[in-house]
Amino acid sequence: MSRRAATLLAWGLWTVDIAVIAALVPLSSAGAGVWGHIGGTVFITVFASTGALVASRHPANPIGWLLCLAAFAFTVGGVCVWVSEYAARENIDGPAVTAAAWIGTFVWMLGIGPAATFLLLLFPDGRLPSHRWRAIAWLAGASLAATLVALALAPGPIEDTRVINPVGATPWAPGLRTLENAGLTLLFASILASCASLVVRYRAAGLEQRQQLKWLAWSLPMVLLWLGASIWVESTQQGETAADIGNALASIGLTVVPVATTVAMLRHRLYDIDVVINRTLVYGSLTATLAAVYLGSVLLLQLLLNPLRTESDLAVAVSTLAVAALFGPARARIQAGVDRRFYRSRYDATRTLEAFAGRLRHEVDLDAVGADLRAAASDTVRPAHLSLWLRGAP
Repeated sequence: MSRRAATLLAWGLWTVDIAVIAALVPLSSAGAGVWGHIGGTVFITVFASTGALVASRHPANPIGWLLCLAAFAFTVGGVCVWVSEYAARENIDGPAVTAAAWIGTFVWMLGIGPAATFLLLLFPDGRLPSHRWRAIAWLAGASLAATLVALALAPGPIEDTRVINPVGATPWAPGLRTLENAGLTLLFASILASCASLVVRYRAAGLEQRQQLKWLAWSLPMVLLWLGASIWVESTQQGETAADIGNALASIGLTVVPVATTVAMLRHRLYDIDVVINRTLVYGSLTATLAAVYLGSVLLLQLLLNPLRTESDLAVAVSTLAVAALFGPARARIQAGVDRRFYRSRYDATRTLEAFAGRLRHEVDLDAVGADLRAAASDTVRPAHLSLWLRGAP
């Protein structure tokens, strides 16, 4: 495919995705599941935009097309969900409603399955780490195909609709359930193996590709945090609203992967990933620490003040002031801990320069200053050869 044809196809798919969700947003906002529609809109917009950008710049690389496929599959799924919901509200039946309900049972897997496996296996150059990983690629494809077949042929009523699966194979029902469970299990194993391929690729990669892999590696824990928040909301809250918010959090969290992938693929601010990882570690740890301090102090003060006061306003105010006072010192200590643990060379260099600056304030002997300067430069920069020239007195 030529560069021009790839650009037209990529941005044509983007136009279709954006036009469809723009039409569905006002229609869906009137019904239930508003948060889910918001999450789906963000998911499709981000995947479609990043996919079109990468595919138009690197048409021979399948990464961009996998992102486009995910966006288009969820766009089709969104149309199917809206048709099913509208038909249920208006008590409408017909071939179009049946087809939409049936497609909605499996089309989401076409979006998330390849992106969760082949994107990781082929990132960033579009090729497998080595020929030995072909088995994992075949396993991912076979498990995805098995899951799709099982979902498409599952007999009985389709969930959240009044439609009976038109192609359901009732005699094969036990075998299809077994096939679905086996397919999902093998697909999960393929995802884990695909994540492991990033480690193998990183060990053999050059400097630039390692920076690209760092962007993708940073995005995966971020996705897990969003998914953890989604699970927490659904497990601690009851009702359809909690499930709706959980789905929105999961959908928005998944968009971290295409954003990081696009930054890495287009090499935009590629070497800023070390700063991003550092800030993520620092402020993530700081947020968790301050949240624990706040909740613990509120509970403790409420227990202490309960005999004197029934309201909790004082406990909340004192806890807020304590957290505000701890922000600066806690951030400094966590930053030092992160630098010491994950950025040891920079931490040692900073300590060496600080020690040199402290000695320089009290040193008057030129030879001693020169020796300290050479030692500081040797410890921080670690050159192969070091010389110091001083201009003589006039």
